[in-house]
Formats: sequence, structure tokens, C-alpha cells
Amino acid sequence: MLANRSIARATVIPVLAYADVHAAAAWLCEAFGFTVRLRIGDHRVQLNVGDGAVTVREMRAGEAEAALGLGCSLTVRVEDADARCRQAREHGARITQEPVTYPYGERQYNATDFAGYSWTFSQTVADVDPAEWGGEAVAV
Repeated sequence: MLANRSIARATVIPVLAYADVHAAAAWLCEAFGFTVRLRIGDHRVQLNVGDGAVTVREMRAGEAEAALGLGCSLTVRVEDADARCRQAREHGARITQEPVTYPYGERQYNATDFAGYSWTFSQTVADVDPAEWGGEAVAV
């Protein structure tokens, strides 16, 4: 794939709408540990999320802020779910599930950001065959 400095190299890049793009980007960086990759005027900010990316965009006229996050959840892999959970809480994220270790080898917590988006942060703690917990590996 051809590289372009104007877009993150991630294959999938979620784009989330916020009323104040720069405030949202700053909050996501402070609470969730993301970093700013690129600012585009006052309407868009690209964020680094590990080896992935998220773009924060300006809310469009007519978009209902309360409905933006409905049915949407983002999962971010992290090195230390407990530390990230503490950091998120300290910066005002609503923790909807404390860190839990699951039989499929992930330690995860869930948080809701100030705009209502749902986030899951997942730390790999073991390599578990999906058949051991009821899954079925199809194309790994």
C-alpha cells in the first residue's frame, strides 16, 4: 500500500464526531493516552492510538449529539488495562466496567467518554486457543 503522510497507515480508521474537535482531541489524549498526529484546520484531528488511529471530526449541522455514539463501540489494545483505567477515571471518563480478566486471555475495562462514545480497552494476558472458551477460529 502506498504511504501518504496526510493519513495514518492504519487499515481501519474510525471517525468520531464531537462538538469541539480540539477539546475532544485534548481530552482523549489526556484520558486515554492517545497522541495527536495531525491537525486539519478547526474541523478535524487525527490521533495515534498505538499502531492504529482515530480521527476526531467536527459535528455537522443537524447531527444530534446524543445519538452519535449509539450502537458504536471502539476497542483499543493496551499494555496495562489497570493503569489506563486509572488514567481514564482521573480525567473524567465514566468507567462502566472495572478491569476484568476473561477466559479468552484478555483483561478489559469499559469506559464512556464525555460525548457518550463507548470504549473497551483490552490487555492481552494469555494466548488462549478459542476452542478452550467456546470460540471457533476461522481465519487467524
